Order: sequence, then C-alpha cells, then structure tokens
Amino acid sequence: MKTVIVTGSHGLIGSEVCRFYDKLGFKIIGIDNNMREYFFGASSKEKTSYYEYKNYKHYDVDIRNYEELNKIFSKYSTDIELIVHTAAQPSHDWAAKEPLTDFTVNALATLNLLECTKNHCPNSVFIFTSTNKVYGDTPNTLPLIELESRYEIDNTHKYFNGINESMSIDQTKHSLFGVSKTSADLMVQEYGKYFGLKTGIFRGGCLTGPSHAGAELHGFLSYLIKCFISKKHYIIYGYKGKQVRDNIHSYDLVSAFHEFYLNPKMGEVYNIGGSRFSNISMLEAIEKISNKLGTELNYSISESNRIGDHIWYISDVSKFKKDYPDWNYRYNIDDIIDEIIKNELK
Repeated sequence: MKTVIVTGSHGLIGSEVCRFYDKLGFKIIGIDNNMREYFFGASSKEKTSYYEYKNYKHYDVDIRNYEELNKIFSKYSTDIELIVHTAAQPSHDWAAKEPLTDFTVNALATLNLLECTKNHCPNSVFIFTSTNKVYGDTPNTLPLIELESRYEIDNTHKYFNGINESMSIDQTKHSLFGVSKTSADLMVQEYGKYFGLKTGIFRGGCLTGPSHAGAELHGFLSYLIKCFISKKHYIIYGYKGKQVRDNIHSYDLVSAFHEFYLNPKMGEVYNIGGSRFSNISMLEAIEKISNKLGTELNYSISESNRIGDHIWYISDVSKFKKDYPDWNYRYNIDDIIDEIIKNELK
C-alpha cells in the first residue's frame, strides 16, 4: 500500500497533507509530539481529528530522536512513497529564547529524516516546508514606496510580481529561526544534488487556513481573527501596520506538493505563497475583517518591529508554475479569511 510519512501531522499543513492523501487511498504515518503546546501554549490537536482518516497510524515521537525515527522508517521501508516534512519550531521570536531547541528541531531533525530516507526508502519523494526567512531581511533593502495602507514596490521593478529564488540568502540578518530553517533548506537541497534523492524545498510566505492554531508569535491571520472575536487586544509590531504578507491556503500548498510528487526533481527550490493573487497588509486585513464581522478590533501599533521581520514580502511563484503548469490557486485572500472566520465562530 502506498505510504506517506507526515511530520507535524497535527499542524496546519500536516493535517492538510493527511486529508489530501487519505482521499487518494494512501496509508498515512503521522509523526507529531505536539511541541506546539510547549512553544506557544496552543495545542494543534484541538484543530485536527484523526477519526476522519481511513488508514492512519500515529506516532507520538520527537523527530530529534534518530533511533525512534529509524524504527518507523525501517518498519514501512520501501512502501514509503512520500515524506512530507512540515514539523518545525516556526517563530523567530521564540527561537531567540531557546536557540538550541530551535536548531535541533528545525535543522538536526531534518537531517535525521533525510538519513532515514536515504537508508530505507531512497526512491521516495521528500518534500520540505521551508520559509521565506531564508532570505533574511534582504527584502527590506528593496526600494519600497509607502502608500496609505501598505508598502509597495514600483511596477517596473524586477520583483514587482514577487521575490524569486535568485535573491541571495547570504550576508543578511535571518533571525535564529531563519538560520535553523536555512540550514535545513540547504541540507535537503544537498541530499538531492549529492545523493540523488528526489527532494523538493518550498519556501513559503504566510501559510494559513482553517486548521491553523494561531498564536501571538505565529499565525498572522488566524490569531488576528481570534482577537477580533474574543475582543482581545492586538499589537502590531512596527512599520505603521503597513507591512505586506502574501497568504497561501494550506490546500493550495499541499496541491503544489502533490504536483511535485507526481514529477519530482532532485534538490529543487521553489518560492511558494499567495503571490500577487493573495496578499494583504496588516491595516488592510484589519479593515477587511472588521467589515466582514461588523465589529472593531482593539489594537495598537508598536514603534518597534520584530527583529528581521519583513516590511514587504510577496512570493514570485512563476518558477513553480513553469515547471508544474497544471497547478493553480483555489483560494484568494477573501476566501481564506471567510473560511477562518467560519471555523472560529463554530
């Protein structure tokens, strides 16, 4: 039976992967020890249910534990068609508090998974959920234009349609989270190019969707909507609230993963996000959600921005669309917000 291993299977992207491949008749091996509760005090379990899956086996295993991972890979061996590695410590603020935890979860654990793949199922496809933080704060050096509710870039600039994979990841302030993810990103590339594994690296913008267990340090739209509904005070950190993020729905990301699985490459890197199709500034998001809910948000804007935080980031997904022309978006920014609101009001 075709088997997919999903790390972070409780989480936003991991649970979406489980749902996607469950419908395709795969056996799903989920690995998740709910470290999100340790990171943010917000359990990802509350957003997911495995009772809906037809053929699912869960392992409450820390991916830093090579011996335990090796047992899992050894058990399923060449039945493993696909590994989708979504587990991570995802916050650059949190990483500064516990650098050793952050690095071992994000970098060392990725190496563990790559070794298990090479040793037990070298013909499988390995997909890594990377981040736009590999570019550090280099995007902040772009000649941005301040508009009424957002920062923008001139439509003649080479990055107007989004930042592509040619941007340097060197000589920049990444945040410690960005460094640990960059280390993992490069290692996944190397196992593709050096050992010939079929590895794909997806450098995401803001990943979101209804299964997001948003917290103050992670999950922009989800947490913002939580604050609207709960009447909790929301703090915008810096840039006058005009910082821009592209947002991609978890389904659209996983459908991109699937296209790569069907026609994999070795150590290929793709920027993936909402692109010009689905992006929004903080102030625009507050106004849009306020109009949808018919209520105001209690918020303030801090003069201090988070270290290494992007002022403007939109992904150029043209490389991926060129390689995989059958892929397209299903959800725009309004669809995403509507779905999160509906889920939070349940």
